Amino acid sequence: MSPSTVPRAARAVAMMTIVALAALVGCTSSSDNGSQAGSLRILAGSEVKDMVSLLEEASKATGVDVELSYTGSIQGAELVASGGAAGKYDAIWFPNNRYLSLLPGADSQTGESVKIMSSPVVLGLAPIVAARLGWDKQAPTWAQIADAAAAGQFTYGMTNPAASNSGFGALVSVATALSGTGSALTVDDIAPVVPELQKFASAQKLTAGSSGWLADQFVDTPGIDGIVNYESVLLGLKEAGTPLTIVTPSDGVMISDYPLTLLAGADEEHKQAFDALTTWLTGPAIQKRIVEQVHRRPAVAGVDTGTQFGDAVLFETPFPNTIDVANTLVMTYLEAVRSPSQEVFVLDISGSMEGERIEALRQALANLAGADTSTLGGFTKFRSGERVTMLPFSNTPGEETVFDIPAQSEGFDYGQITAYVDNLDTDGGTAVYDTLEKAYGIAKQQRAERPNTYVSVVLMTDGENNRGQSFEEFSAKWAKLDAAGIPTFVILFGDANVEEMAQLAQLTGGQTFDAIGGDLAQAFQDIRGYQ
Repeated sequence: MSPSTVPRAARAVAMMTIVALAALVGCTSSSDNGSQAGSLRILAGSEVKDMVSLLEEASKATGVDVELSYTGSIQGAELVASGGAAGKYDAIWFPNNRYLSLLPGADSQTGESVKIMSSPVVLGLAPIVAARLGWDKQAPTWAQIADAAAAGQFTYGMTNPAASNSGFGALVSVATALSGTGSALTVDDIAPVVPELQKFASAQKLTAGSSGWLADQFVDTPGIDGIVNYESVLLGLKEAGTPLTIVTPSDGVMISDYPLTLLAGADEEHKQAFDALTTWLTGPAIQKRIVEQVHRRPAVAGVDTGTQFGDAVLFETPFPNTIDVANTLVMTYLEAVRSPSQEVFVLDISGSMEGERIEALRQALANLAGADTSTLGGFTKFRSGERVTMLPFSNTPGEETVFDIPAQSEGFDYGQITAYVDNLDTDGGTAVYDTLEKAYGIAKQQRAERPNTYVSVVLMTDGENNRGQSFEEFSAKWAKLDAAGIPTFVILFGDANVEEMAQLAQLTGGQTFDAIGGDLAQAFQDIRGYQ
């Protein structure tokens, strides 16, 4: 969910979406005029990473030290509503608070809120494609976009609605528009629009767990015509040299208004710090810089935005009124709308995994097989039509075991997966790259058998490679493996070589997820947003 302005070289080591990060933004304790203004610990969506430079200036100007910890939208909302953020954070800064507002207990956990900026979720298309469809001159409806998608007239990438606000916002917009009711979506509206949603999803060729990673993949992947993302991300891509025509559907878009929100129970010092920071951020001069630097619309009137946002009229899609509607829509998308995925889990069972580490791995995979009954657990569970391959390794690659989940998954015995992992024995060394080469052979075969699926490799290792070929040898033969488009998502765990694993992720177009000293189960769940 991080913006496209984050340097691409950093993407392989970023811990995206639902993984919590900590980045110290402000490092001064007093403003330029010498006054003390306190500090704010802010739990934020990774979308606001591109605001870091402005926050550093805010710290110097106001004396407010800002410490950002990044989280995924659903995980962050549930943490706040449950009271888990109280005492750990002073404020939150998500793209919007709409999902949070639907959760029981949310009202009692939040206080004052100030909108800082806004950006709608829209469609960006290659100019030649937009012109061919006539959408450069007249904005289409979501139904027209779905019809064109089903007819094979364009392809696109979109983030996973279970992990990213931009994907969720797009899903709400298209489902609401297709329902034709002119009002907020209800549970009864969802099933009837599934066939139209399937038409819309048929053209999707890229998925991701964050808006920024999706933008990078879109730039790096030839043959994809468009991208559904924040307007700000698309404008950033255009500024960086990617030709795009921004298409704003005429029957409604979801708009994120980035409300900086104080948590309930904040003391007077933190309230003053909050007031100082929000006053600075909403000042006309800073609002204009937000427009110019991060391509978001201003939150206050009278700011000159130039011509970058065009003259399209934004019609805001009404948000669902209950959490049941929101969650049902996401689950329906995952189970009945989007293309299924295939993934090869490369699992380290070397001797160093014995004890707590192998137990953590067993629990992590049990959660994906249904042991985690939370909302997030339901979203990240192995899904209908999915093919899950387990490939253990130690001194050498082991034998793969494939689990094919039928399209109607109700009758599938997920206990097979947990039983398999429970029976893994630990011993020996760590042949990472020999096993990865085998994994890619499996993944390529699976992609050939089911070309309209998302295929990926997940590597979990707790140590450095000490058997078989080296990273340098694997890297040298990467091009010959002919595996472009199959990313490796690397879980950093135990004593893994962080630098080398980051290089591996970057080589394959993947991402790293940090579970060193942290939560292995959470890292596996985070990866599910990218599959």
